[in-house]
Amino acid sequence: MYQEARFWDRHAEGYSKRPIADEAAYQKKLKVTREYFRPDMEVLEFGCGTGSTAISHAPFVKHIRATDISSKMIDIARRKAEAEKIDNVTFEAVAIDDIDISDQSLDAVLGLSILHLLEDKSEIIGRVHRMLKPGGIFVTSTPCLGDTMKFFKIIGPVGRFLRLLPLVKVFTKKELEDSLTDAGFEISYQWQPGKGKAVFIVAQKAQ
Repeated sequence: MYQEARFWDRHAEGYSKRPIADEAAYQKKLKVTREYFRPDMEVLEFGCGTGSTAISHAPFVKHIRATDISSKMIDIARRKAEAEKIDNVTFEAVAIDDIDISDQSLDAVLGLSILHLLEDKSEIIGRVHRMLKPGGIFVTSTPCLGDTMKFFKIIGPVGRFLRLLPLVKVFTKKELEDSLTDAGFEISYQWQPGKGKAVFIVAQKAQ
């Protein structure tokens, strides 16, 4: 985890200046997510990066706790929130494995462009399920490299060894769906903008 935090610290400034690759798809994901939001909701976003999504969603919920392993990313996120006068988002530099959250205490959890960067996605998905209240939602947008880039299983570890890449896990969309349903989620919405694009899913915990 320390190696990953240092990687993202090094790339934080450049990441914050990089334009969104597919603005139309990003806006659709925001819109769909907000259809599930209520003004009284307590939300967690893990892997929040420089905070753009949390800040964008802030007006639609009560509070967002937004976390990332990179302290540099969190510093940028806090500056952005302050500049936009957003006061209902709390940013923290902490890994999802180390977050102290009571079971059944959250209304929604966001994990966007992050599950493929975790050592064990199924373990974290199970933990998210426990955090959520009955009827709560887990929103994720995840590159499933196993469907289009199986070779990354070979080059990914090499790139990580050379400190050119972070940890990147290769799995298929089916394997992601199975991890969600095995944890007890029902998939209520799924969309993929095109072949090779991240799979956007809203998964719901049973009432």
